[in-house]
Amino acid sequence: MNNIVLCGFMGSGKTVVGKELAKIMGRKFIDTDEMIEKEQGIAIKAIFASRGEDYFRELEYEVCKKISGLRNCVISTGGGALTFERNVSALKEGGKIVFLDATFETICARIGDNQTRPLFEDREKAKQLYDERKDKYLSAADYVIDGDLSARKAALDIAAIFK
Repeated sequence: MNNIVLCGFMGSGKTVVGKELAKIMGRKFIDTDEMIEKEQGIAIKAIFASRGEDYFRELEYEVCKKISGLRNCVISTGGGALTFERNVSALKEGGKIVFLDATFETICARIGDNQTRPLFEDREKAKQLYDERKDKYLSAADYVIDGDLSARKAALDIAAIFK
């Protein structure tokens, strides 16, 4: 069975919805950011600080290529992963992409003052990034789900698509 790949802006619910979806569908859950942190032995924020975003994006691409060969998984991608065509192409080889389309207001409410998100430390810049990325998510997506829904409802809606 094809993988189900979740994309969307940070705070859109990819990890929470992904874990719920994996439970509902009896699939393995994979979080690309967690994979990178495990492989590197440090947090993503530390990778950004010490090696920069370009280095992180290379690690992210390697993970996307690696997991494209897996089957029957629910995959949560980092917020910027599917803004790069090479990652979209790699992940589409093994799955379908679902965009969790949450409003910026919902995302802000979910993130709060979380300091572990390096690209969200300045709200104005985060909003600009959100606006820039939205079209990329839409063009990458095979399906679009309302990201403002509860995790359970969003997961059930996605599961219904893939029955």
